[in-house]
Amino acid sequence: MSDATSSEHTISEAEIKQAIRSGIQGYFDDCRARVPAFIDRHFHYPGAIATNRMALGWDMIRAPINLLWAPVYALACLVKILVRNRAGLGWLHRLADRVPAGFTTRVQEHISSLIQHELLNKGRVKTPSENSLLESYLIEALEAVYARHSSEPVDPQRFIKLIEPLVADALSQYRVTRTASADITNSISCTVLGAFAFQKFTPGGIGLGVVLASILAKTMAARDFILGETIGGWYYSVFPPEPSLATTASVMVAVMAALAAFAALSGVISDPVQAAIGLHRRRLHKLLDHLERDVSLSTQSSFRPKDQYVARILDTFDMIKSGLI
Repeated sequence: MSDATSSEHTISEAEIKQAIRSGIQGYFDDCRARVPAFIDRHFHYPGAIATNRMALGWDMIRAPINLLWAPVYALACLVKILVRNRAGLGWLHRLADRVPAGFTTRVQEHISSLIQHELLNKGRVKTPSENSLLESYLIEALEAVYARHSSEPVDPQRFIKLIEPLVADALSQYRVTRTASADITNSISCTVLGAFAFQKFTPGGIGLGVVLASILAKTMAARDFILGETIGGWYYSVFPPEPSLATTASVMVAVMAALAAFAALSGVISDPVQAAIGLHRRRLHKLLDHLERDVSLSTQSSFRPKDQYVARILDTFDMIKSGLI
């Protein structure tokens, strides 16, 4: 009789795994359901203004440095992908892994905190004595299984210890997309400005600098023309002068400095646009999908957005168009 009772109380490994999968899936489904409201609150107007207002201050310096550092970090990420699991190249992978993503701006910290607090933890302020939202889902699913067999306590702590570093790494990668988005916004802004203001194709700050340097050289040459500025303007419109290297370099530096300052606050423009066309939604869903898979399979963080590589492609195209490479 006791053997029969014991067998009834035995919980199969398959039941436990199914309960864990159910708890994890329920948690991430709940997170996905909050994505639209999260985007409306923080990436549409007026929330986008409040989100990006934090860029005022030291971010005006951090954001430009991040833009300059971004190609180095993108190259390090590419190296890690290419040499992963290659025999004899483990040292190179470890070296590339030490390359930092850049300075963490206040806007990046703010958005990371919002994702962790509102999206991943349902707005609750977790204290040491309070369960996280994922832990609550796991406990609920496991207790339902244990309730059918025994009254043994449930210990989901190993999953909580697993998700914390995964979330930290995923949010670090998400912060990289902010720098990439600012870089892409700069490239698009330069293209639009060049097309409407100068009727030129300027796919980035370098191309815009070259165009402005040519205009400045023409203006200066026309001013010093022997037959007067008006005739000089006509002449140099047919035979445009070549700007000096110093003029070109000076104008490029000025343009890049202006774009760098703009990058710190560009989210006020780019966030509502990205929200309207669904980029923020797809990016957040991708983050949650990768987190769910990593937690379910107990793998390392797999969230690697491609935005930074798109930004580097645009930068390369800008340099090719400007004749630098």
